[in-house]
Amino acid sequence: MKADHLKQGEDAEAACCNYLRSQGLKLVDKNFSCRQGEIDIIMLDKKMLVFVEVRFRKNNAFGGGLESITATKQAKLRKTAELYLQQNKQHKNARFDVVSMSKNNQTNNHKQYIFDWITNAF
Repeated sequence: MKADHLKQGEDAEAACCNYLRSQGLKLVDKNFSCRQGEIDIIMLDKKMLVFVEVRFRKNNAFGGGLESITATKQAKLRKTAELYLQQNKQHKNARFDVVSMSKNNQTNNHKQYIFDWITNAF
């Protein structure tokens, strides 16, 4: 049985993927990993490949999702993306997006999450 935080992370990534699809993006890959790191979601926005880092926060007491991506994390994401692009040469243009998510605490709203999508985050 998976730990609650892992299940919560998977649920958040699935919800993020559905949200981005509803915005017109197409799923290319999920959880691409190598020795350098992992990319949560890879999507296509027209002809632009989008590497998406998903950040879920129960609350923003310790900062939002974007603030949690350190320079070290950005470097790992860049190296991982470089490897992906070397293996998938058909993609010429790429960007890094961050989707910061939090729980929707409004009881009268049917949406489970609130999304803050930052394009070209770094």
